[in-house]
Amino acid sequence: MPAEKILKKILTREEASAFRERWEMVNAAEQAELRATPLAYKLRQLAALMTSVPSLGWTEALAAEEAEVRARWNRLRAALHA
Repeated sequence: MPAEKILKKILTREEASAFRERWEMVNAAEQAELRATPLAYKLRQLAALMTSVPSLGWTEALAAEEAEVRARWNRLRAALHA
């Protein structure tokens, strides 16, 4: 079946329900896997990602987000101490 026909197929209510149930099972399995992952492993993954920031060209984007986050924290602190 060509890809165009697959994409244009209308799902029945039963097919949509079955798809949603499978999707929920996948999400539950992913969440269980993440909960079972040791913290040390998660930290190693984060360290590897942060090490790759310059090679991925994310430095400027992260700096901009960091400035935005700092501004939010400053507004929260100001509101808390007002």
